[in-house]
Amino acid sequence: MKKASQSPLLKVMLEAPRNGVSGTLKKWLDGGNTFDRSDIFYVIMNLRKRKFYFKALQLLEWLEDSKVIDLGERDYASRLDLKSEEVFNKMKDLGFPVTVFAINQLLLLYKRVDKKKIADVLAKMEKENVKPSLFTYKLLVDTKGAIRDIAGMEKVVESMQAEGVEPDLLFQATIAKHYIFAGHREKAEAILESMEGGDIKGNRNACKILLPLYAFLGKKDDVERMWQVCEANPRLDECLSAIESFGRLGDVERAEKVFEDMFATWKTLSSKFYNALMKVYADQNLFKKGKELAKRMDEDGCRLGISTIDSLVKLYVGAGEVDKAESILHKLSKSNKMKPQYSSYLMLLDTYSKKGDIHNSEKVFDQLRQMGYNGRVRQYQLLLNAYVHAKTPVYGFRERMKADNIFPNSVIASLLAATDPFNKKKTLSDMLE
Repeated sequence: MKKASQSPLLKVMLEAPRNGVSGTLKKWLDGGNTFDRSDIFYVIMNLRKRKFYFKALQLLEWLEDSKVIDLGERDYASRLDLKSEEVFNKMKDLGFPVTVFAINQLLLLYKRVDKKKIADVLAKMEKENVKPSLFTYKLLVDTKGAIRDIAGMEKVVESMQAEGVEPDLLFQATIAKHYIFAGHREKAEAILESMEGGDIKGNRNACKILLPLYAFLGKKDDVERMWQVCEANPRLDECLSAIESFGRLGDVERAEKVFEDMFATWKTLSSKFYNALMKVYADQNLFKKGKELAKRMDEDGCRLGISTIDSLVKLYVGAGEVDKAESILHKLSKSNKMKPQYSSYLMLLDTYSKKGDIHNSEKVFDQLRQMGYNGRVRQYQLLLNAYVHAKTPVYGFRERMKADNIFPNSVIASLLAATDPFNKKKTLSDMLE
């Protein structure tokens, strides 16, 4: 670990007055110094360790305003994180009580940007003697389930039960979903049975939640049974859930019928219902139907959102028209002034990568960075794959990753070895065998 004396920027930040960071950084820049992304990451990490959250936040805000370097998604997440910590500590300094609401907001933030810090928040919660709410337990269960820590998830449930906190339908659905994805079907089915209660007709509110869960389990008869409770007099959210659920089961005709029947009750529908059906077509690779629905959306005055664009990209990629998919992505996102989804770019990058098309892979990779998607390992892995499939060595890739604070996982390490022109042990051909 470097000392402050080994990082001139850290030394400057530590010596800067609390409200004079901006002027100090400008003076530093005017003195001919430069800002290196890895050094900035190191400085922010050290400022946080010293609990100088406000200075770290000011550094990120100054970098954004001055445009000295391009900030990515990870940088903005870090900035949001620092603001939360600064506000939290200011509340304590002013003598405001630490509430479960404030704790939940921190948990919600770290669930998205830095799961390792959740343990710190829980320790802070215990220290401040703040009792968890149902929402707190819901966040913790979802966090454990997302990493397939089923034993950890069950311990959270046990703690909740010991505290006498009663689960609601959404809490039960969260547990069931993670059981399903982790392969614990019997445990999931037991929860779904409990959610139904003794009479599903008298517990209709559960139907919209149960529909997708039964679909995830592949239980078509149960999906149909849930929908029959609602079908005669459906609600909007039930219709949306039914379209998605029938689509997940591959029953396109049934999903289409739910969609078309809606117009008998509601003369116009918002774009999210069109998007739900569009996703069904994209997932089932129904290119012609998807094109027709996109045209209908335009005629019906529906705004094309990022999920629509994502489905269209998937349809065109699936039809082998990757150039058209890329064109649609750029034209529609530009004309509608929207930032496309990460998955839209990843579909293009994955397709070019498998073809060994280095030029277009690098182009899409740069577009991801321009959109602020530059803190994720997957895109680097796909770009490296392009070089592997092209049987072409790659130079300086470790340095590119280091500059973006991305550290190779085992898969990327093997790809780097395979594309290293100086590595005699493993050839590119070996990787492709």
